[in-house]
Amino acid sequence: MKKLVLIGGGGHCKSCIEVVESTGEYEIAGILDKENQQSVLGYPVLGTDDRIPELIGLGFNFIITVGQIESAAIRIKLYQQLKSLNAPLPTIIASSATVSKHAKIGSGTIIMHHAFVNAAAVIGENNIINTGALVEHDARTGNYCHVSTQAVVNGDCILGEEVFVGSNAVLINGISICDKTIIGAGAIIHKSIVTSGVYSSPSFQQIR
Repeated sequence: MKKLVLIGGGGHCKSCIEVVESTGEYEIAGILDKENQQSVLGYPVLGTDDRIPELIGLGFNFIITVGQIESAAIRIKLYQQLKSLNAPLPTIIASSATVSKHAKIGSGTIIMHHAFVNAAAVIGENNIINTGALVEHDARTGNYCHVSTQAVVNGDCILGEEVFVGSNAVLINGISICDKTIIGAGAIIHKSIVTSGVYSSPSFQQIR
């Protein structure tokens, strides 16, 4: 199996470990994290991000396991660093996820348990398609997006860069969401969003 290093040892990392283990394709060599901890779910913490160049030289693959809600800044910084060093950044797809053979998935993206990515969908780089999320036919996500648990991105929707779609949110068919937008949990978005901000239901208002 390919040896994989996870970057980020928090709660999202634990969910990613479960996904990686389910694939049967990767051996988790360890985790890089700033926190003072020795292991996560039995996998050793190998040190901090400072070891990235050394581990690339040793031939490891990498996946970013830092979570993303209000900001993608940390994930972006890490991803750009890894890309600049030509690190291998595989796409990780859970054994229970369904990804159409007609969909396209960018590097560094993780598709988590029971997610569904339908035909002709295009998922950008370094995305999180979280547990039970649905990305329908012909939908597109930019880079650094997070479609959270049980969220629905319906057909022909377009997400810009750094978009977060909260748990159980629903985007109706054919709408666009601009860059750096947060959709609150449970929101029903029935028209395109052209101004970055934080949006929620039931009144579909920008709350900040």
